[in-house]
Amino acid sequence: AIFAAGNRQGDRGVTYTMPAPLANRFSHFEVEAHLDDWVAWAYAHGIDERVIAFLRFRPELLFDFDPAHNPVAFPSPRSWEFAHRSLQKFGDHPELLQGALQACVGPAAGIELTAFVNSLDKMPDLDDIVAGREVPVPEEIDLQYAVAAALVGRAIRAAETPESATVIGHILDYAGSFPQREMGVMLVSDLHRAIGERLFGVPQFATWANAIADVMLYE
Repeated sequence: AIFAAGNRQGDRGVTYTMPAPLANRFSHFEVEAHLDDWVAWAYAHGIDERVIAFLRFRPELLFDFDPAHNPVAFPSPRSWEFAHRSLQKFGDHPELLQGALQACVGPAAGIELTAFVNSLDKMPDLDDIVAGREVPVPEEIDLQYAVAAALVGRAIRAAETPESATVIGHILDYAGSFPQREMGVMLVSDLHRAIGERLFGVPQFATWANAIADVMLYE
């Protein structure tokens, strides 16, 4: 089988009209970027959890391209990986970080991501959460996204350790404490995509699922 990928003509991405006889020898599919798919890929490939959290907070920025303006740098699934690399390289150089992020994902998105990253010093202690201590959920929605993404990362890193079930159980306990039900559902959904069916073997999963079912039943 032969697979070929290209840009749409409407995107002005250096495309040429395919001759009809050649086009007729292919089946043509238009592919769209989907945040859940990208997030699953990002966790599997060690993408910085701050980037994942930011895109959960601002999902419309996963792919934001306007062919009428033909920007050099713009948000795309590819360029968010570039932003991840910039965070790793310039995270300790705040005077360079914003410019580096703007060079990856464009001026506006770069400023937003920088502000998001700078706000994370208000995050609760993740060690306390995975240890099962009582930790209040932050009021700020952006911090809730950041905590959720970071906890999935903690679960992934603990997956092959003897403490895995305990860590996942405490994360599930915390997922049930979000004031907005959807935030806990998002956290557990990402957790399932990241670690698979082992999630269902943790005792706290049944407790969390029953609590969510009750909420959905009576809303």
